[in-house]
Amino acid sequence: MKQKRALTAVLATAAAGLTVFAVAQGLPKLAQKATYKVGFAQTESNNPWRLAQTKSMQDEAKRLGYQLVYTDAAGSAAKQVSDVDSMIAQRVDMIFLAPREEKPLAAAVKKARAAGIPVILLDRNVDQKLAKAGTDYVTFIGSDFVKEGQRVGEWLVKATKGKAKIIQLEGTTGSSPANDRRTGFVNAIKGQPGMKIIASQTGDFARDKGRQVMETLLQAHPDVNVVYAHNDEMAIGAIAALEAAGKKPGKDVLVLSIDGGREAVQLVIDGKINYWVTWSRHEDSVDDL
Repeated sequence: MKQKRALTAVLATAAAGLTVFAVAQGLPKLAQKATYKVGFAQTESNNPWRLAQTKSMQDEAKRLGYQLVYTDAAGSAAKQVSDVDSMIAQRVDMIFLAPREEKPLAAAVKKARAAGIPVILLDRNVDQKLAKAGTDYVTFIGSDFVKEGQRVGEWLVKATKGKAKIIQLEGTTGSSPANDRRTGFVNAIKGQPGMKIIASQTGDFARDKGRQVMETLLQAHPDVNVVYAHNDEMAIGAIAALEAAGKKPGKDVLVLSIDGGREAVQLVIDGKINYWVTWSRHEDSVDDL
């Protein structure tokens, strides 16, 4: 909901706001027009969060009378680069991009800038060494991923008194949330000799893959007592794997998650997720349960 408010604000003020910003920063200018042709390059549609994000873009574009050119990369960074190329060829007025991975999409952002098309990044960022906000793209609307991971780690240190055997289910390899949520967490538990990440593997932010990875890692590490998942979908998958193995999630094994989906909130209420973090750019704060 909070991201939808941010998207609404950006779309509704596209003409005036981005024109001023572009002049100030030397970015491509957005001409004053009665309506716009807007590109939205989605990374994938394999979970409720992505489906809700896409629907919010579609709903707002319709409400504002904008033409929306929508693409779904289906989990492929190469396809998403191609999708952006297609939008450039179609001469859209602006591109909204949820980058699959940091490095490949940084080049796509710079290509759009060279073509005179402003880009706004949603949810995920690109490699700041390769493309910078205010220079290569307008802005990034999303979370402080490092702080999210940090908050999870800080809570765990207190909850376990610095003793834990942790399995980390990482997000999409090469994506900004996976990189930063790992960094924030690792930094938070650093200096705690009794806390060890005994296994760390990508579940690609997907429920079923999270379940499969957790099943495999449980066989290799039956003594695990903490699961840190980079998003709710993998946490839910991990809970299924724990229950199938005869373990009680939330009791035998602490489950920690990030995002804010309804299903995860219910699992907090049910006691199966012990700690859950979501970040709000609107309020500039991290909320947890």
